[in-house]
Order: sequence, then structure tokens, then C-alpha cells
Amino acid sequence: MDQAEKLRKHLQKLKNSSAKTIAVLSGKGGVGKSNVSLNLALGLINSQKRVLLFDLDIGYGNIDILIGQSSRYSIVDFFENNKQIDDVINNGPNGLDYISGGTGLSYLFRMKQEQFDDFSAQLETVFDHYDFIIFDMGAGMSGDSLKFMLSVEEMIVVTTPEPTSITDAYSAIKYISMHEQSISISIIVNRAASRKAAHMSYMRMQTAIEQFLALKASFAGWLPDDRRVSEAVIRQTPFTLLFPKSDAARAMQDIVNDCLVRSEGKNLNLVNQSSFMKKMSHFFTKGRISNE
Repeated sequence: MDQAEKLRKHLQKLKNSSAKTIAVLSGKGGVGKSNVSLNLALGLINSQKRVLLFDLDIGYGNIDILIGQSSRYSIVDFFENNKQIDDVINNGPNGLDYISGGTGLSYLFRMKQEQFDDFSAQLETVFDHYDFIIFDMGAGMSGDSLKFMLSVEEMIVVTTPEPTSITDAYSAIKYISMHEQSISISIIVNRAASRKAAHMSYMRMQTAIEQFLALKASFAGWLPDDRRVSEAVIRQTPFTLLFPKSDAARAMQDIVNDCLVRSEGKNLNLVNQSSFMKKMSHFFTKGRISNE
């Protein structure tokens, strides 16, 4: 049985997986993307959802820093040190499961055939164990990260009200839309002075997105410019845990609730006919063929 046939069998088993795949990205660094990913994951866990957070902000290890611990293994250990997927899943606060990326994204698209077979088989097990898989992507766009993002069911783009941040976020969405127009896109405005200001920033983006890209991006929520978020980062504790009654924590709960409504109301797996793994298979195959 060749590699493609093996993968097809794995993908058929994954077709009915309940896991929703979400990529959190930004047009540039410094907008609080990883903080959003982490606290969104914790909020979903608090809502009795099983969540795996996959840190793919390559080379930075932001999740480790934000929770004040060092992961025992990263995805690199799967490829280089013969660890199993279960081995590289680390335990964080409040029942958080997460995988550190290290320099692992490049490995995902340069696997040997045996690694490819093993990786796809083990992902089957991982998807069966979670309700949400959240990928904290690196800032900006690259060829490899684009392939990965095009495979998920929903993209959440994090921006701030600053004009440069909005422009960079729009550019990221434009770049993605050149390759895929059917993916669900949501926008979170971070560090806004008020909900009104955040919504105005969203509307500026959405007007341009609709006019020039013929797409619709939904408003997934906003986070205030709260000094307690910065304090939580310094103390290496998620702000929703350290300051659960803060304005930022309350706003994050609204974002979590909105995420639950979108996932349960639309049933993301049914909206996108191709599952995450099926799309990943497509891009793996394209990548491997183009490299041969």
C-alpha cells in the first residue's frame, strides 16, 4: 500500500472527528496574538471543552513564556528523537494541553515517507481526544505557514486599532484570499479604548475586505487596553487566571462565548466539506510533488 493510499484511509477515519481547527494569526508581531490564543484556549476549557493548543510561532516559544514554564518536549522531538505525539503534548495550567513548536513547522513539510505515515496516523488519535485544536501561528505570512492555515476550518485574525496593524492584518487576509476564499475568517481587535472604538476598527477592515476581496469577516470580539494584561505577562500567568474579574478577562469570556456559538451553530466541520486532514493531505502532496 503506497503512502497516498495509507493517508486516505487515515483521513476517512478522521472525517467525522469532532475537533474544530482554528488558526490564530496576525499581520505583524506585537499585537498580543499568543496571549489571545492562550486565554481563548483556557476559556474554552473552562466551558468544559477539550482543547489542544499548538504553538507554531516558530522560534519564540511564546506559550511557554506566557505560562511561566518550559515544555519538556516540542514537535521537533517527534521528528528527531522518536517521541510519540502523546509524548510531546505538555500540561499547562487549568488542564491546558499544548504542543511547543520549536522549529517544527519546517519539519511538517519536509518529512520522510515513514515520518509522514506515522504523523498522519498519530494525528488521528489526537483529533479524537479534543473538541478544539487551536494553532497559534507566527506573525506574518510564509509559504509553509500559509499551507497550514489554508487547512484549518476557521481563522481568527488579531489586530489592534493602530493603522499599521490594521493594514498588516488586511494584507494577511488578502494574501490568504488569493489561495482560498471559502475559509471562515473572524477578527479580534486587541488593546482598544472601548467596544465602540474596536468595532470601528473592525468596520474599517471589513469594508476594505468586502470591497476589494469580496469576502466577509465576522467580528469575534475585542479586548481592552488593560494594564493588568501587561502585569500578567510580566508575572507569566494568563490574565484570565491571575485577574479573572478584570475588564480584559470579561471581554475574553465574550470572545469565548462567541467562538462556541460559531462552532456549534454553524458546525464548522460540516460547513467546510474538506476536513483539516484532507486539506493537509492536499498540501503535503503538492509540497512533496513540487520538491521532487
